[in-house]
Amino acid sequence: MKIAIAKEIEVSERRVALIPDTVSRLVKQGFEVVVEAGAGEQSSFADADYEAAGATIVSETADLWHQADILLKVKPPQQRDDGQHEVNLLREGVTLISFLNPLAEPMLIKRLADRQITAFSIELIPRISRAQSMDALSSQAGVAGYKAVLLAAATSPKFFPMLTTAAGTIPPAKVFVIGAGVAGLQAIATARRLGAVVEAFDIRPAVKEEVQSLGAKFVEVKLDEDTVAAGGYAKEVSDRAKQKTQEAIAEHVKTADVVITTAQVPGRQAPRLVTEDMVASMKPGAVVVDLASEQGGNCAGTEPGQTIVRNGVTLLGPINLPASMPIHASQMYSKNLLTLVQYLVKDGNLVLNFEDEITGSTCVTHAGEIRNARVRDLLGETVAVTH
Repeated sequence: MKIAIAKEIEVSERRVALIPDTVSRLVKQGFEVVVEAGAGEQSSFADADYEAAGATIVSETADLWHQADILLKVKPPQQRDDGQHEVNLLREGVTLISFLNPLAEPMLIKRLADRQITAFSIELIPRISRAQSMDALSSQAGVAGYKAVLLAAATSPKFFPMLTTAAGTIPPAKVFVIGAGVAGLQAIATARRLGAVVEAFDIRPAVKEEVQSLGAKFVEVKLDEDTVAAGGYAKEVSDRAKQKTQEAIAEHVKTADVVITTAQVPGRQAPRLVTEDMVASMKPGAVVVDLASEQGGNCAGTEPGQTIVRNGVTLLGPINLPASMPIHASQMYSKNLLTLVQYLVKDGNLVLNFEDEITGSTCVTHAGEIRNARVRDLLGETVAVTH
C-alpha cells in the first residue's frame, strides 16, 4: 500500500503530515511512502531526511496525488494557483486523511463524495480513551494554547512573574483564561510556569478539578442546563445562559492584565463572551488573545490575523498558531496520523468497520456517500448510508 505525503499550498501553513521518523516506522511495517518534494521544508525536514527514512521523493504534484492509495495532508484540499482543485488530483476510490472542517465546508465534502473518495476528517476523532493517540484536534489545540500565552507575554507591557528588585517588588500579572479545553488548560499551565496568577472559566463544571490541579482558580457559574456535548466538548447554550456567563466573568475580565479566550463550539459560531463594554472596562496595557477569532471571535472587536488597539487594550486574533511551531506541531500530528493509519490498515488492506466508533465517526465520505449526518443536513441531502 502506497502512502503519499502532500506539500501544503496554503501560504501560512508550515506543518507537514508526516515527519521522517514516522515515515521510517511505516516503511519498516511494509508501507511504500512517497513524499512531495519540499513537503517538509517549512517544518525543517529536508527531502534527504525523508529519503534516509526510506521514502521516495516525487517532484510532480499531480504524479504524487494520482499514485496514492492513502494521501495524508494537514489542511483540507483547496483550489490551486493553476485553477485546478486538489480533489481532482486524486484517483477515484482512494483514501484521504486530513483536517477537512466538514461542518464549515460541506461543499468540499460533497465534492469528495462525488469523486468517490474515502475521506477521514481527523477533527472528528471521538474523544474516547482508545482514540487519544489519534486526536489531532487536541494535540494541535495544545500547541495553540501554549503559543497564545507566549504572544500575550511578548505583547504585554508587564512582567508575568513577581519580581523582587532593588527598585521594589513587582506583582505578578493576572491572567484570565476563558475556556478550559485542551488549549485553555495548556494556556493555564504555560502562564503558571511564567509566574502569572491565573484564573479560568468554563461552562463545564467537570473541568474545575483540572483547572485547580494546574494551580489556577476556577471561576464557577451555575447554569440550569446541560453544558456538555458528545465527546466532552462544550455545548452551545441558551441566550439566558450566555448572559449569565457574561455577567459572571465581567469582573474578572475587568481586572485582568491578560485575557485568553479559547471557547469554540464545533460547527457553530464561537460564543461571544467578552463584550465591547468589557473591553472598555479593561485597564490600559491589557491584552486579549482570542483563539476563536476565525470562528467569529469570543471577544468583541477581534479580527482574524489582526492586532487591534482599543482604548489602550490590545486585541490579538491569531490564526493557525500550530503552524507557527511547525517542528513539534508536525511531530505530534504525525503521531496522530500514524496511529490512525495503523488502526485502519490490516495486512496491507484498508479495513472499514463502520460499526466501530472511531471509523464510523471519522469517515465522512465513502463509495459516493456522505456518511456524516450533520454534513448531509447542511447540504439538505437525504442519503441512505449503508454499512
